[in-house]
Amino acid sequence: MSVTALATAPITTLDTTTLDTNKNVIREFVAALNDRSGERWVPLLSPGVIDHNKVIFGEEDAPGAAIEGFRLQLAAFSTEGEEDGFHIQQLIAEGEEVVARLRVTGVHTGAHARMPQPTGRRCDVEQIWIFTVRDGRIAEIRAVSDRLGMFIQLGWDWPTMD
Repeated sequence: MSVTALATAPITTLDTTTLDTNKNVIREFVAALNDRSGERWVPLLSPGVIDHNKVIFGEEDAPGAAIEGFRLQLAAFSTEGEEDGFHIQQLIAEGEEVVARLRVTGVHTGAHARMPQPTGRRCDVEQIWIFTVRDGRIAEIRAVSDRLGMFIQLGWDWPTMD
């Protein structure tokens, strides 16, 4: 597109209401993850939610399997400390996507098939999650985290290929 065409092109506005609504879904999800008294987070996930991260959770590759993966992860870490839990540091939204930069803190108090026995050690790691929000629910999750830092803090051996 030429400079002239750019200068005369109509300016479109972002639908900030949708962006804000999607960001609020993620805020509600994180708050619900931190509230271990129930499973308020489950209705915020689409029944067919796809979790593209199976390195730690190890859930089966099927729509909706992420729900059980989250249950296992939440059971493995306590939030007894005042600073423990998922802490939103930044949210960025574009279209259906919401990127959340999180600080996740807790004590390793539980186990599941993909994690060693509880160490009782504390960890504090940064994570970046990319959520796809459709119809007010989380439809897809992608994430990266400081897994090396987590493994070092918890005293875990680095996993090997099976």
